[in-house]
Amino acid sequence: MDEIDRAILRELQTDGRIAYADLGPKVGLSASAARQRLQRLLDSKAVQVVGVTDPMAMGGQAMALLGIGVDGDPRAVADALARRDEVVYSVLTSGGFDLFVEVVAPGPRDLLDFVNDVVRNVEGVQEVRSFPYFGIHTHRFLWDVG
Repeated sequence: MDEIDRAILRELQTDGRIAYADLGPKVGLSASAARQRLQRLLDSKAVQVVGVTDPMAMGGQAMALLGIGVDGDPRAVADALARRDEVVYSVLTSGGFDLFVEVVAPGPRDLLDFVNDVVRNVEGVQEVRSFPYFGIHTHRFLWDVG
């Protein structure tokens, strides 16, 4: 991946629906050259284009990142929580927590109930630390592409 590829990815992170006619000049290429570059990245599986929803725009008003300590296999806890609609994503870690889980709920009380009544009762969960964020929130998935 060279600097032009990274420039294409930066533009797509800003506007995933940008027209090739606009993308090309922004990265120093013609529209057709930009299309070919992006197609090469897609074909090589180095880049994947996906839709990402904003849970807050879909009715959720309370979100939290949960740091979860597990007694046993954290994959089993991740699998159990992944079946819940409230769970946006989960990540296995090797740091201070065994698992991070992001959840969304209609309101703060619903979030509290989910953590206390669901998460804490999953077999293997030993500790839950909640890092809530309420109200208007927009996810920005901007990875540094160089």
